[in-house]
Amino acid sequence: MRDLLPRLLGWWRAGERAAVATVVHTVRSAPREPGAAMAVGPGGEVLGSVSGGCVEGAVYDVCLEVAESGRPVLARYGVAADAAFDASFDVGLTCGGTVEVFVAPLSRTAWPGFDTFVARVADGGPGVCLATVLAAPEGGRVTPGRRLVVGRAADGSGAGGTLGDPGLDAAVAADAVGQVGAGASAVREYGPRGERTGTGTQVFLQAFAPRPRLLVFGAVELAAALARAGHLLGYRVTVCDARPVFTTADRFPDADEVVVDWPHRYLEAQIAAGRVSARDAVCVLTHDPKFDVPVLRTALTGLPTGTYVGAMGSRRTHAERTARLTEHGVPPAALARLRSPIGLDLGARTPDETAVSIAAEILAARSAASARPLRDTSGPIHG
Repeated sequence: MRDLLPRLLGWWRAGERAAVATVVHTVRSAPREPGAAMAVGPGGEVLGSVSGGCVEGAVYDVCLEVAESGRPVLARYGVAADAAFDASFDVGLTCGGTVEVFVAPLSRTAWPGFDTFVARVADGGPGVCLATVLAAPEGGRVTPGRRLVVGRAADGSGAGGTLGDPGLDAAVAADAVGQVGAGASAVREYGPRGERTGTGTQVFLQAFAPRPRLLVFGAVELAAALARAGHLLGYRVTVCDARPVFTTADRFPDADEVVVDWPHRYLEAQIAAGRVSARDAVCVLTHDPKFDVPVLRTALTGLPTGTYVGAMGSRRTHAERTARLTEHGVPPAALARLRSPIGLDLGARTPDETAVSIAAEILAARSAASARPLRDTSGPIHG
């Protein structure tokens, strides 16, 4: 949904009526994960997607109805366990999974604070969670479509809006902090006043975590290709090198920032400021021991467990680099984190092909996937 927000804000500011369909829950294999969104604008135009195309037509029709009526709808699409189409489903998913989609109206009347929400998502801070009521007992103040926007403060403060009950607001705000920290969206169920052991009130917690970072050290040709790949995958890309003649914004137009500094010094400062997390990736492409060894030592010993750390070079370069890192006190357990030679074996030759192999390894590491051909695996094909 994040990518749709600028266009949605334009419709909202113009006083138009639209509808936004959001995937809130999936079962088994489904093309899009919770948080994926499709919007239908005032002229019938479509933004985004909630599936691989199987249910878009049905969702489009629901969006038109919701935009007109102003009443949200929770729809479910899928295939029953016996592979026959379940009569409770409007349309089937060819992948065999089930997806629940919440369709809500978007207008100045339906969401008065939408502009504030968009600004909070865009500011690049510690993250935002959008809590939306999907279902609630009839007759109460808590009704489907009510929203609460929660900032990632340690105490759940910084909230805007209300779900209709102070107890529910407090419980959801506390849970929302954890969802943003995990970078994951999920449906939670509560009692009418926020009781965590209660039932009947379903709330979708949609996490808008800060974009993960891709830190590329070495202002080489491959860095430009990797910056393009990282940008495509939604990473906030930084290219850093100590050589100002090579480290220019013109050479790396797809990077969010280009920094002239010694790589290890820059990374140490970022770690000290708490700006690198386990969701991030570090790629060292310099091929020069005076740059490689200090920054890799910092990365392997100072970054959180789970942060991807890879380094470019031949197998001989890797062996020599490992020996130097050992001499500089990097323990074997930390050395085992290093992915070198970097990337998957895709037969890459050009910088763009090599960037694809590196990006593929980062994705596989992030999801703990096997990186094997899907035809040789079993189970869900969507991570």
